[in-house]
Amino acid sequence: MHLPEQGSLLRIFIGEADKHAGKPLYEWIVLQARGQGLAGATVLRGVMGYGANSRQIQTFKIERLSEDLPVVVEIVDSEENLEKFLDIIAPHISAGLVTMEKAWVKVYRFDKR
Repeated sequence: MHLPEQGSLLRIFIGEADKHAGKPLYEWIVLQARGQGLAGATVLRGVMGYGANSRQIQTFKIERLSEDLPVVVEIVDSEENLEKFLDIIAPHISAGLVTMEKAWVKVYRFDKR
């Protein structure tokens, strides 16, 4: 697969407890991205945060383990592919934030093994 040098970065901010069909929403999003042939996706688990749905700070501390830590799904591909992908997944995000920004792709390689 080839990525243009001027790509885009899609960021999806959701909660760890968000679900789709009984599975974690972030997992469903990554599987959908792979199914759509997007270049790649990464899920990042936050150690602290809050959002529009919960003004209470969620944090990962021993004395107070949150069950709904923030999660960010990052996907890089062409803007056109990400817009199409967003049309598919947006209706399934009941609470969260989605951003898109320009990304200059400097290296994108894969092992042909």
